[in-house]
Amino acid sequence: MAINEYLVRDSDSLATALRVIDANGLGLAFAVDRDGRLRGAVSSIDIKERLGQGQSLAAPVGGAMKSAESVPADSDTETVSQRINGVGHIVALVDSERRPIEFASPARPQRIPVAEPALLGNELKYVTECITTNWISSQGSFVRRFETEFAARFGAPHALAVSNGTVALHLALKAFDIGPRDEVIVPDLTFAATINAVLHAGATPVIVDVDPETWNIDPEAIAAAITPRTRAIMPVHLYGQPADMDAIMALRERHGLIVIEDAAEAAGALYKGRPCGSIGDAGTFSFFSNKVITTGEGGMVVFRDDRAAERGRRLRDHGMNPAKRYWHDEVGFNYRLTNLQAAIGCAQLEQFDGFLQRKLAIAAAYRARLGRIEGLRLPAEIPGMRNSHWMMSIITELERAGLDRDAFMAQLGKAGIETRPLFYPLHQMPPYRAYAGNRAFPHATRLSANGLSLPSGATLTDGQLDYVCGVIERCVMTRTLVQATRTA
Repeated sequence: MAINEYLVRDSDSLATALRVIDANGLGLAFAVDRDGRLRGAVSSIDIKERLGQGQSLAAPVGGAMKSAESVPADSDTETVSQRINGVGHIVALVDSERRPIEFASPARPQRIPVAEPALLGNELKYVTECITTNWISSQGSFVRRFETEFAARFGAPHALAVSNGTVALHLALKAFDIGPRDEVIVPDLTFAATINAVLHAGATPVIVDVDPETWNIDPEAIAAAITPRTRAIMPVHLYGQPADMDAIMALRERHGLIVIEDAAEAAGALYKGRPCGSIGDAGTFSFFSNKVITTGEGGMVVFRDDRAAERGRRLRDHGMNPAKRYWHDEVGFNYRLTNLQAAIGCAQLEQFDGFLQRKLAIAAAYRARLGRIEGLRLPAEIPGMRNSHWMMSIITELERAGLDRDAFMAQLGKAGIETRPLFYPLHQMPPYRAYAGNRAFPHATRLSANGLSLPSGATLTDGQLDYVCGVIERCVMTRTLVQATRTA
């Protein structure tokens, strides 16, 4: 946005200032005189205070504005950073005549990302060891170490490292010989990898709706969708929130099914004290760069069943007989993880507890600040479950304020805050519509249309977190004031 979109005249009305603040998403506007020189700043909070004192929206900005921080526009980065001084301060960058030409804040020009990798430990050391020893492909010692340590941490007897989270799902399905003529029940609200893996296995996905509180697959919808062809259920622990595994495992026992947990987003989540991904017959994880731990690209399959684990191991390596090199017992895949990636994974596992605690702390801070804002609904806190909060995702219910989800995201984007919408429901997208049958999906549809994810990475600082919450508070309050003036 041009700087003019953050400016008001000191002679403009408070109503005009409110409209500017609402449009720019910054929570304030810089006030200038008739010659464009900086005089101060006015925020939505200042205007609310004035209205509370009985002042009219027709009153001039000059009576409500406060002093504005400023530095010369040609100042070096260190000078600007010192003036910003930590949390939430916004500084005007002015020319020699004190005319604003830009501004700086904790998030500008550097955007606050939704998530980014935290490579803070032994990653470089371990990767360097791979290179200096020439063990860079899938046969090095870090692969075996990563599998062993991952299995121990996540409570599984077997773990197979693979090249990404999507092939982890596919390998799990093939290890149980799930394919043509089989049906696999999947949730409507999930990333497309879940259903893609089923289709790649040759099986038929059956899409069902989700629970409105957990956002995860609804056990009652699963039960209604089971047919004689159903072979498996694939629950997804969406955004780190555990699915209702007791109910799902009861359906497994009653109908003789296989449960493959898609725990790509749930490393560190617990269901009644048990790690998500370790409860079903198999569980899969992703190590994409924005996950709790990363290998850049990569994934893991954990198995409880010895035979399935052994078949998965063969299929991962072209279906080759482990005792007879280059003899292929069946058609397999090249789903192996490299030693370089596994080295990064080992370093990440060493920091896992710290990453998880930081994510839990970020979620707690969001709850403390945003939980009291009318029109925002945070993830449910369910007794006996620990959400790993891969992404702190919220549902917007801001219709009364005249602010839909996309407009809200745009406001945050203007303030330098990256967000992302929730996944589209599978049943709405062309490749998957045929697998929705005649079922209705009211919950997935509503959640998807109104949900967004906030910055949640372990590298998010307290200052950035405070800034994000402050911008959200001001955006909602400003729009509420604007709507009130329109209906008054």
